[in-house]
Amino acid sequence: MNLSFNETELEVLRLAAGREGMSPASWAGRQVMAVAQEVLVPVSRDAGEVLRELVAARVHLRETVVALRALTPAGTPDTGLPQAVAAVLEEALGAVARVDAATCAVMRERRPRS
Repeated sequence: MNLSFNETELEVLRLAAGREGMSPASWAGRQVMAVAQEVLVPVSRDAGEVLRELVAARVHLRETVVALRALTPAGTPDTGLPQAVAAVLEEALGAVARVDAATCAVMRERRPRS
């Protein structure tokens, strides 16, 4: 079986393979088999865009949580945060959980959204 990619696609393939310490051909073959065995379900372009947005939102929310937790004084028995900041932290944690759940739901989707 022959596969062809443009330069941009090939660079993405090389990066993905490199992250897992594999050759591009081995990595692509593993992905093809995963799709064939329905272990990996490809998503539509629309779903891919939604996933990218969800991942970006998740990263931003996680950074917000880290920044809020950095406000916690070290060594205090409770959170040490003012009540308003603790409430914002809890809201951010809830938002992260909701974005995680939405991301998983989109990844399981098999049909285009449009």
